[in-house]
Amino acid sequence: MIIILFGAPGVGKGTQAAILANKLSIAHLSTGDAFRAAIKNQTEVGKLAKGYVDAGDLVPDEVVARIVDEAMNDASFANGAILDGFPRTQAQADALAGMLSARGLSVHRVVNIDVDDATIIERLLARGRADDTREIIENRLSVYRQETAPLLDYYTAQDNLVTIDGVGEVEQVNQRILSAIS
Repeated sequence: MIIILFGAPGVGKGTQAAILANKLSIAHLSTGDAFRAAIKNQTEVGKLAKGYVDAGDLVPDEVVARIVDEAMNDASFANGAILDGFPRTQAQADALAGMLSARGLSVHRVVNIDVDDATIIERLLARGRADDTREIIENRLSVYRQETAPLLDYYTAQDNLVTIDGVGEVEQVNQRILSAIS
């Protein structure tokens, strides 16, 4: 089973992915973790990604997709995956479809976690991270709307997108997600 958790930065994708992974016994594939592992393990694609990161450049979609593909070769993903942070662009969505097809898999459900911007800004500011200033958060939300939100139409056309309310207690949101994927 392949589940994609979708939504703007700060909606709780990582938190919900970890809970779902435990409840469903499906591995959580965080793109950030996959990046760090590929770079740390100095895999071919990890070295390539490190070059972009060290130069302060965005890592191209093709390289991001290769990192996810490499990570999915791990035996822990034999029963599927909960994807968090991938895909973020049309090119990444197309690459994901290709890598899943090569494995005889497809996306079971895309769960769009919907949270209003004011709540997202409040949540991210409360984390207290140095890179979570109001201006940076608003920019991240703008980039999300321009580059990632169009994938909602892509997955709607495939008839596997469901949107849930991401406001509430963590367990309430988790129950909404579980209902949406069953």
